[in-house]
Amino acid sequence: MFPDTTAETFTTDRLPLVDAVASGESTELELVDEAGLAAWEAALPTPWRQWAQVNSFRAERHRVLLLPEAGGRVARAVLGLGRVAAGERCSPWWFAALPERLPNGVYVLREAAYSRGTEVAAAFALGVGFGRYRFDRYRQLTGTPREVRFVWPARVDHARIRRLASADALARDLVNTPAEDLSPADLAGVAARVGARFGARLQQWVGDELLAQRCYAIHAVGRAAAVAPRLVELRWGHRGPRVTLVGKGVCFDTGGLDLKPSSGMALMKKDMGGAAMALALASLVMDAGLPVQLRVLLPLVENAIGGNAFRPGDVLRTRKGITVEVTNTDAEGRLVLADALSMADEEQPDLLVDLATLTGAARVALGPEVPALFSNDRELARAAVAAGEAAHDPLWELPLWPGYEDELGSRVADMVNASANGFAGAVLGALFLKRFVGEGTRWLHLDLYAWNPKERPGRPVGAEAQGVRALFGLLEARYGTPGPA
Repeated sequence: MFPDTTAETFTTDRLPLVDAVASGESTELELVDEAGLAAWEAALPTPWRQWAQVNSFRAERHRVLLLPEAGGRVARAVLGLGRVAAGERCSPWWFAALPERLPNGVYVLREAAYSRGTEVAAAFALGVGFGRYRFDRYRQLTGTPREVRFVWPARVDHARIRRLASADALARDLVNTPAEDLSPADLAGVAARVGARFGARLQQWVGDELLAQRCYAIHAVGRAAAVAPRLVELRWGHRGPRVTLVGKGVCFDTGGLDLKPSSGMALMKKDMGGAAMALALASLVMDAGLPVQLRVLLPLVENAIGGNAFRPGDVLRTRKGITVEVTNTDAEGRLVLADALSMADEEQPDLLVDLATLTGAARVALGPEVPALFSNDRELARAAVAAGEAAHDPLWELPLWPGYEDELGSRVADMVNASANGFAGAVLGALFLKRFVGEGTRWLHLDLYAWNPKERPGRPVGAEAQGVRALFGLLEARYGTPGPA
């Protein structure tokens, strides 16, 4: 069972930031980039300049230099920022290595750091929060825990940093949790607890109740699993534009009867990454009190194998009335999203966003770090990409190319769920979903990976929150008043 604690706020003792400490109880932290290295060295006392040279400090990104004083105590810590382009915005990832690379103690940014721009404070606070994240629920930890803390920087909105860090941790914890402990029922329970924190109203349809709601595709995909499929709905807010989030929640994907190889199944606990991101984004919207009417729809299933599993060649009905010939049971995510998008679109929201770990093709095109974005509104897509750049949470637009529509044609149904053509898989997945969204609905689709395949500061191998801060920035800009950065 997924622990209750993850649905709670990212607490202060997990976020390594403290209020001001007494004089002499903290160590100053200085920031140096490669362009400013020579001037910085020239201003140092001779012993420190020699120490930096002996240690071959070149202000490389994430490199930490400790300047000593008599007696061996650390007098000042220096963080290298690497090569910083003119006008480049401060990134939280610049600071993510600090919790692991500094010795125990309390550190405070030197006043000179703020000359880099007003966003340095928020980037620093958020970056050290990201750097502190670890998923260690299943490990018996040994040794003394590290005690690295940072004084809250000046001119930063504490509440905003806490909610962003909380949302990031929630998304990562959910994706990192094995399917044994995060079934569709467990994930529905997390959604209920997140909603309850903010007074959201919850409803869910489980098992055969989905048939009464005409959610035939969700039911078909999940019916072979030991835990029944379900559709979870959260509603929050009574005024303002209607914003609906849909998150793909395949809690484990075997590939169905078109079975994945073991190598392809190894990371399939993360196939509910879209639902995790939708919940994290919803928590941000509710915690910030954005003046919107928020609706969240999470189709939650396991794509399992059994005597009643859906089969290649089956024709599935959907809530929208469109029939779909199943050409591949491993293209199940778009099937569960089809019913949820149809239900969402019936209310004609002002903005409809779906998030999904949908295609390997998007990773071939853009790699694991950049989610693919599709939209039926080019201005909206450009705004989302810009919000991602501002939040250091990148998105990249791919086209809903109409010339590929015929690849979804079927001889026995209205469409197929997967083309036999191996080209443009991410575009075809998005074109499939587009059939279930009305022409007048402004729609964004994110095809994301939700995983870090390599170790980087603040981004250990494992789950990654993608698109959450970008989309929150977009929603703030359109529907709310952003707080101070």
